[in-house]
Amino acid sequence: MSCSYTKQATMKFKQIRFLGIEIFFLIISFLANAQFTQTIRGTVTDQILQTPIAGATVVLEGKNEKVITDNAGNFRFTKVGAGLQQIYVSYVGYNDARLYNITVISGKETVLTIPMELNVKSQKEVVVKASTKKNRPLNDMSVVSARAFTVEETQKYAAAVNDPLRMATNFAGVVAANDGNNDIVIRGNAPTGLLWRMEGVDIPNPNHFSSAGSSGGGISILSAQLLSNSDFITGAFAAEYGNALSGVFDLKLRKGNNERNEYSLQAGLLGLNGSAEGPFSKKYKGSYLVNYRYSTLQLLGKLGVDIGTASTNFQDLSYNIYLPTKKMGMFTIFGFTGLSNQNAKPETDSSKWEGEADRYGGKFISNTSMSGITHSIALGSKTYLHSAISYAFSETGFNETYVGIKDSIANTYKDDYITKKIVFNTALNHQFNNKNSLRAGVIVNLIDFNYYQRSRENVNAPLKEVLNAVGKTQTVQAFGQWRYKASNALSFTAGLHYLELLYNKTSSIEPRASVKWDVNTKNTLAFGYGLHSQLQALGVYFAKQEVNGAIINPNKDLKLTQSQHFVFSYSHLLQPNLRLKTEIYYQHLFNVPVSTSDTNTFSTLNIQSEYVTDPLTNKGKGNNYGIEVSLEKYLSNHLYYMFSNSLYQAKYTASDGVERNTRYNGNYVSNFIAGKEFVSSNDKRTFGVNIKLIAAGGFRTTPIDLESSQQQGYTIYKESEAFSLQNLAYFRTDLRVSMKWNRKHLTSTLSLDIQNITNRQNVDNSYYDPYRAKVVTVYQTGLIPILNYKIEF
Repeated sequence: MSCSYTKQATMKFKQIRFLGIEIFFLIISFLANAQFTQTIRGTVTDQILQTPIAGATVVLEGKNEKVITDNAGNFRFTKVGAGLQQIYVSYVGYNDARLYNITVISGKETVLTIPMELNVKSQKEVVVKASTKKNRPLNDMSVVSARAFTVEETQKYAAAVNDPLRMATNFAGVVAANDGNNDIVIRGNAPTGLLWRMEGVDIPNPNHFSSAGSSGGGISILSAQLLSNSDFITGAFAAEYGNALSGVFDLKLRKGNNERNEYSLQAGLLGLNGSAEGPFSKKYKGSYLVNYRYSTLQLLGKLGVDIGTASTNFQDLSYNIYLPTKKMGMFTIFGFTGLSNQNAKPETDSSKWEGEADRYGGKFISNTSMSGITHSIALGSKTYLHSAISYAFSETGFNETYVGIKDSIANTYKDDYITKKIVFNTALNHQFNNKNSLRAGVIVNLIDFNYYQRSRENVNAPLKEVLNAVGKTQTVQAFGQWRYKASNALSFTAGLHYLELLYNKTSSIEPRASVKWDVNTKNTLAFGYGLHSQLQALGVYFAKQEVNGAIINPNKDLKLTQSQHFVFSYSHLLQPNLRLKTEIYYQHLFNVPVSTSDTNTFSTLNIQSEYVTDPLTNKGKGNNYGIEVSLEKYLSNHLYYMFSNSLYQAKYTASDGVERNTRYNGNYVSNFIAGKEFVSSNDKRTFGVNIKLIAAGGFRTTPIDLESSQQQGYTIYKESEAFSLQNLAYFRTDLRVSMKWNRKHLTSTLSLDIQNITNRQNVDNSYYDPYRAKVVTVYQTGLIPILNYKIEF
């Protein structure tokens, strides 16, 4: 009896086991073939008035689904498969809009804002279709030397590491000033000529480890989690952009999800990063979005990457809070805070000295904070008003120490620069009719400053207080720009920008104009002109000099540096996803600050940062000209590539009247970037490979007078031969590999970015080392691996 029972039990167990195995493989099979889904939703708006468009037809082309926007311009598609999607929008009286390669992940909803442009020849009963061009600037007044960039580009491009400045080096005419930071040179201009703008507000330099007067730093404070599609402009800016000579980053922020809470977490060699977003309540359509990051670069040092002996740390917080109302318009509260510091101790044991640099140490801080409130409201059916007020604080400071012969530590340099700004700006957009529109506004900066610098002319000279200024000043800007669309293919823009520094009453009235002609569906011609000006770095105005026992400010009355931009552009669509673009440009710079000495070769066109405290005069000039050719295949079939080539000249003339190469005249820069994604049949896994190749002419340098340097004990340059030498050609290869997994309500991405994968030694600069009694060459950054893991849910 017991034996029979045992056999029956064994058979029953085997049946259950086999059934369990079958169920297990069925589950595995289901998971392997299941396609995880997510929601795509958003709002369709008028491009100029920012008002919602009700009744627009929105088509999700992959699923061939169609919905109509509601009274608030909203649309929604549910259960959309993870992967690349495309959306097509049409409405009577407007040009059709297309969004390509929308990346849908299972971890987060995709929330879009789709602007539509009025059709010039439209009538109420006629629908006119025109395809939207990819990478077209979001600002309709930007006609030449401008393109939109997406957050995905900052995430996909090799070694971009979510940094807009590093991403921009992929574009024609743009090259990094140095591998160790993200300053960029645009068309041969000094990095200081760049303007940063966010949500229509001029903002301080948003980078960690930034120096006074610079536009870049070590790495961006801004998180890719907050950024939306934005514009990057490299010449002949529209009239609303002022106080810039070389380029503009016009950044837009993404609104947080106003229906559900979502999160992302990252961990990598650049630190820890976390973001959260969601609604305030189920009924209220407001939302929050916040991101925090903490990092220590010592992790890279432990992997053998040469980051020096200094302790290097940074952290940042950024946020965007969306507060719509029923009758009072829309409010947002946004901002960022970045804290960064570096502390290096000098080597006090002389037996361990290998060079003069070992005897130096110091503590460097760079802290930046900005908070703003915006208000947007429709004033009737044809007018839209956008206003903002913001407060910004920035402080950079460096305290340098040096170990003397008797092992005594002395202070050899000290600076501390604090700037506080309250910025008010307002811009009015008015649509007269389908052909004519106007944008006009005012920008006021209230500036509070406290600048101090104590330095010496050379290692043998005594320390002197060259800058000590506490006070207030203001700048005023005003602009007006009009756009006339003669037809859907032909448009004109014209405007004026006014800039004044009230401290010394110096000002500039700047005309801007452009024309764009879509010859046919494949060819576009455009021309842009603009007069542009920029303040000197603020600390320059307050430099101190002793004359006959009296202290004066020799730079108090410096004028604005000015530049005339001329740009001709031609674009040809070779295939639906392949475009060839050529731009020819000429920039004439004048009123450039140079030394008051007529034998000196100094010009501010060669600086990268810092406040110049030498006496200056506006007698310098410069010329930048060149041609840019780029061939770009937009992302399609999970493949993209872009080849850009720039040939250029950058010249300057200082007080001695001799025209020379600028420091940044490399003559050429060529970039090739490409990326391919390999996607599983169910879009569950995506393996990506991205590569970047850079080949550029070396920057210029001034020969060192070795004999004089040995006599004086510090570097002496042959000033009469300024920038007559060119560094060896620059070459670098970057690689990014990534794997993305979509799971139910969760997306994870593992990525590895390798900068300078061949570990090539590109020359940075040279100096005379008195300890070694020879000229030493300094090389740029070698191979840097950045490993990162991110989850979104």
